[in-house]
Amino acid sequence: MSFLEVIRGDGPVVLGMPHTGTWLPDGVREALNDRGRALADTDWHIDRLYSGLLDGVTVVRTTVHRYAIDMNRPPDGESLYPGQNTTGLVPLTDFDGTPIWDNPPDAAEVERRRALWHAPYHAALAAELDRVRARHGLAVLYDCHSIRGEIPHLFEGVLPNFNIGTNDGTTCAPELQAAVAELCREAEGYDTVINGRFKGGWTTRHYGRPAEGLHAIQMELAQRTYMAEAPPWTWDAGRATRLRAVLARVLAAVERFARNSCHT
Repeated sequence: MSFLEVIRGDGPVVLGMPHTGTWLPDGVREALNDRGRALADTDWHIDRLYSGLLDGVTVVRTTVHRYAIDMNRPPDGESLYPGQNTTGLVPLTDFDGTPIWDNPPDAAEVERRRALWHAPYHAALAAELDRVRARHGLAVLYDCHSIRGEIPHLFEGVLPNFNIGTNDGTTCAPELQAAVAELCREAEGYDTVINGRFKGGWTTRHYGRPAEGLHAIQMELAQRTYMAEAPPWTWDAGRATRLRAVLARVLAAVERFARNSCHT
């Protein structure tokens, strides 16, 4: 099976979806323990959540689960959050800090997976961003994520609904960050933080080069906004419909920024 799904649109916005996949090759699945095979740290339903919200959008998605290799981590395995609990290029634990492997991969196996899946995913993403930028004069990468709202191992308390990451304002123009944040804050019944616990993963930090016409922003959603945060991770139609309306406005604002910036 192909582990890459690319939908090419003619607009200036690219959606990255590195964590929606649940596919694991047999050798990887067999090396996981029961805890790992539960795949608890999937960004459940994110592709469904964003489907059809913006005409002409490009989507780059992988079906590989993050336990095989995490597409949103640096290829050298360097921590994105020094001094804080996090997971690596190939996670050894889940988000609760519990080991997920019966037979953890060695360095050679990690490198094999990086070359097999991580590098091609980012080659595809880079190619689409280059294509979009060549067409429009700039491209905006909106990286789509979600996570359980309460994970004491990673953060204290309850995570806000909308977690906007721009690596402290360095990965996109300030007016783009402001436009997304304003719409999130205006949405009734939701709360928002900018560059809180999640400042954007490697994808956002690597591709976000505003001076070169590449803007990147990460949206980390608390999963309670559209689903049940416990197995079997059920889609909540009522909550999802309400959230999709907000996300549609957000993506429309992202596209407006891009099209307006093309002519300045």
